Amino acid sequence: MAQMDPAATKSASSAGSFRDYVPTAPALASDAGALVSDSRPSSAYSQTATSLLRALELAADRTATTIAQGTKQTSLEARARLSEVVAWLVAGLRTRGNDNISCPPVIAREYVSTLKVNLLAELANASDLDANEVVRTLIRLDEAEDAWKRTDRGKFISRLTGADCADAVVAIAHDIRSPLCSILLLVDALRHAEKAAANPIRERQLGLIYGAAFGLSTTVSNLIGAARGEGLVQGKPMPFSVSETMHSVSAIVQPMCEEKGIPLGMEFPDNDARVGHGSAIQQALVNLTSNALRYTDAGWVAMGCSEVSDDRVEFWVEDTGPGIPDDVLERLCYGFPPEGVKLRFSSAGLGLAIVRTLVEAMGSTLQVDSGTDGTRFSFVLTLPILQ
Repeated sequence: MAQMDPAATKSASSAGSFRDYVPTAPALASDAGALVSDSRPSSAYSQTATSLLRALELAADRTATTIAQGTKQTSLEARARLSEVVAWLVAGLRTRGNDNISCPPVIAREYVSTLKVNLLAELANASDLDANEVVRTLIRLDEAEDAWKRTDRGKFISRLTGADCADAVVAIAHDIRSPLCSILLLVDALRHAEKAAANPIRERQLGLIYGAAFGLSTTVSNLIGAARGEGLVQGKPMPFSVSETMHSVSAIVQPMCEEKGIPLGMEFPDNDARVGHGSAIQQALVNLTSNALRYTDAGWVAMGCSEVSDDRVEFWVEDTGPGIPDDVLERLCYGFPPEGVKLRFSSAGLGLAIVRTLVEAMGSTLQVDSGTDGTRFSFVLTLPILQ
C-alpha cells in the first residue's frame, strides 16, 4: 500500500490550507433524521446530527485531498475508501450502544489518523454539536485506527511492538545468530587451513567476511541481551580463569586486529583463578575490545585485569583512537540515541548499553575516561580468589 507524505498530511490538516475548499460528498448529511433514537425533539437532534455529519464529510474530503497529494491514488479513489469509514461511523451514531455493530473497515492507519485530525479541526468551527455524539464518534475513530491490527501484517507488527516484543526480538535474533556462527567458524577454519601458496587477496577477502559476520553476530547478541535485560547475569558466581576468559576474547577479535594491523596487548592478574560470572565478563570485554578496534586506525588497543586488592580486580580496555566528546559521552549511557547523534558502539548504541547492564548486574559501574590521546573503559568487580 502506498505511504502518505507526512509533510503533506501536516499542511493539509491545518484549517488555513482549505479556505477555498468545497466538499465533494455532502450527501450523508441528509441521513441525519435517521439518527433520531431517543425522546428529545427530533428537530433539535437532527440539527446536532447534521453538524456532526457535515464535519465528517468535510474532514473526509480534506483527507482524500491529502492522500492524493502524498500517494499515487486519485482523490476520488481515496474518498471511496474513506467513505467506508464514514458510513461505519454513521451506523454507530444510529445505534446508541455498540451492540450489533460490525467491525470497522480495514484501511491504512495513517488515513484514519489524518481523518481524525481533520475532523477535530472541523468540529472546532462547528456549532450545535451533541457532546455524546462527538465522543462516541472519536472513540469509534480510534477503533477504526486500530483495525489494521486484524490483518496478518498487523498481527506481526503488533507482536513486534506489543507487550511480548522482547520475546519476538529474541526469537528472530536467535534465527539470525545460528547461521552467522556457522559462517564465522567456516571462515576461521579457511583462514587457518594449510595453503599451498600465499594469496594476499584471498586472505583479505576472508578477513573482510569474518569481520562483517562478526559485526552482525555481535549486533544480534546485543539485541538478545537488550531484550533480556538484567537476565543476562544468571545463576550463582562460578570458578573461572581470568586469563582463559581474556584469551577467548582475544581469539574472537584477532581477525579484526590482523585486518587493521592493530596489535592487542593484554595484562593479566597475579591470581588467575577467581569466582564470578565469567561469561558476563567475557561478553563485556568482547564489546569493549571490538569497539576499541573498530575506532582505532593507528596505535594500539590493550585489555587487562589489574588487582585492586585481594578480592577486587579492575578490568579495563584502552585504545589510542579518537576521544569521545563530552556531549556524546553523556548520550552513551543508553541504547537507541536520538537520530543524527553519531556514537561509538554503532548507531543504535546497543553495545555499550549491554556492557553497562552486565557491569551493573554484577554490582559495579562502568567508568569512561576519554581524551585526545585515546579512551579507557573500566569496571571494578569483587572476585574472590579460588582457594
